[in-house]
Amino acid sequence: MTCKPEKLKEDWVGDFVGGKGLGVRYLYDLIRPGIDPYSPENPIIFMTGPLTGTVASTMSRIALVTKSPLTGTMSDSYSGSYFPAELKHAGFDGIVITGKASAPTYLFVEDGHAELRNARSLWGKDVFETTDEIVRQCSGSSTAKGDAPKVACIGPAGENQVRFAAVAFDKRHFAGRGGTGAVMGSKNLKAVAVRGTKHAQSLAINLSPQFLEVVRNSIKRDIRENPDAEAMIKFGTPVVVDLANNAGLLPTRNFQTGVFPDADKINSDALVNQLLVKHMTTCFSCSIGCRNITKIKDGQFAGLEGEGPEYETLGLAGSNLAIGDIRVVMKFNHECSRMGIDTISAGNVIGWAMELYERGLITKADTQGLDLSFGNSATVVALPEIIAMRKGIGDTLAEGVARAAQKVGKGSERYALHCKGQEYPGYDPRGSFGMALAYATSDRGADHNRAWPVAYEAFGKLDPFTCVGKAELVVKDQIRTSVKWSMCACDFIPIDLPIIAELLSAATGQKYTEEDARKIGRRIWTLTRLFNIREGFSRQHDGIPPRIYLDPLPDGNPKGKVVPKQDYETMLTEYYKLWGWDDQGKPTEAAVEELGLANLTKL
Repeated sequence: MTCKPEKLKEDWVGDFVGGKGLGVRYLYDLIRPGIDPYSPENPIIFMTGPLTGTVASTMSRIALVTKSPLTGTMSDSYSGSYFPAELKHAGFDGIVITGKASAPTYLFVEDGHAELRNARSLWGKDVFETTDEIVRQCSGSSTAKGDAPKVACIGPAGENQVRFAAVAFDKRHFAGRGGTGAVMGSKNLKAVAVRGTKHAQSLAINLSPQFLEVVRNSIKRDIRENPDAEAMIKFGTPVVVDLANNAGLLPTRNFQTGVFPDADKINSDALVNQLLVKHMTTCFSCSIGCRNITKIKDGQFAGLEGEGPEYETLGLAGSNLAIGDIRVVMKFNHECSRMGIDTISAGNVIGWAMELYERGLITKADTQGLDLSFGNSATVVALPEIIAMRKGIGDTLAEGVARAAQKVGKGSERYALHCKGQEYPGYDPRGSFGMALAYATSDRGADHNRAWPVAYEAFGKLDPFTCVGKAELVVKDQIRTSVKWSMCACDFIPIDLPIIAELLSAATGQKYTEEDARKIGRRIWTLTRLFNIREGFSRQHDGIPPRIYLDPLPDGNPKGKVVPKQDYETMLTEYYKLWGWDDQGKPTEAAVEELGLANLTKL
């Protein structure tokens, strides 16, 4: 492996912006169809957005783009912290990593220069140890002065190629979904450390009066005067626990029900009363400050400090595992962070294993003596390390729920909640039918950050128990989020297409309209579809798991509800038509031509 600087492909920037869009454009160009995600040829791409590192609030995000070892699709995963801004201040918009080092290595980037360094002494260390040691090493270099470098690294899960291994940024932020950490591990790449001091040279945009005015208006409109942002500042995502439980779609006991009797023990009140130390810890240049600093004050894990846990972890590792103690969920979150594991996938696959254990499909002989009963706190907090080290049953669980179910057999696929191999997150679609389509058509496998119709259905005013009209709702959100993730905007800012156009215009000096932003979003989403089709995906991969259309929910507002299979298929066909794709989900020649993508593929 060697390092060399390259100019950004300027002709791609206008069409794909940055972040997700630009990262996937590079991925499409660099990768051969059909290669194994663990092949040295599979790149992992760190890509910032056009406003990363500026004074624009909530824009210190970075996209990690690769071919997923969990799903085989394209995958983009995101993190905040100070690392993204630091990379921009070092003079780089992104990093593209290909090949494989002959021994454990880390990359150090500083002010226009990059070098590979020996990481043998770091291999085997957890995320926290690795970060501290790299900070120590790099802060002592002859060129590093002042602030410590910012670090993105993997833990043992990435080294052992757990298919849902995450990449940790500055210890507490994680690009979690899709197995980006496993791809780094397959390259013997332990970490990337960045230090940048060229703020003025790289970010002259901060001196533009027009840009500053737009930023001030955005902060006022979207954060200070927005009630959703106010709730996020005060409580963070744990507020969703009560919303989901009241709507009857909080994943409980491997999605067997959507109502958890002990929800009040893992909700925002529990976090504030039992764990919270302080609010308002922020990423670089952020006016929200959603990060909750927490500490366990009593019980078995007293003294443990950290951040969160957030809603997805509370849902998938709390109610989904029948854990009614927020302190246990925090300990689980800590262990996943330490090992470098996605908590959503981990909570899902553990819940699946617990249901198999409950049904007698696996026994202690299969679990090496572990008691996988729902609600077993000792097992729950032990499993992240067991999975990360691929010990015993952990080796099976490390493959993700789809592959694990294939390995176990015995009808266990019936209880596996995933799409395209990526585990379901924290909203049961039987309580919000639009989420079934959002999960199934997500370009990286089941995901709630591509479209979130639950906000308009179970949490809003639309009928949650119909498929009618939901295709249009999902398409609109997928267009918006495609360009939003390409801007590298935080999920917690309610940014829409007019605001994106306004920010892009101020940042570039070129006029962007709402329709321009919409077309960019459509182009990026279509490109990810073309990538996945090239990898063999089609309509058959856009389905819903058996539990969602066969097993009625037993409790709450959705009691007796399933997502009807025929209604779902009708909704999926409508979805394809709205995109201009054929009935198998393949973009038509006209759709590809309109978006300027015809040169990328032969249809």
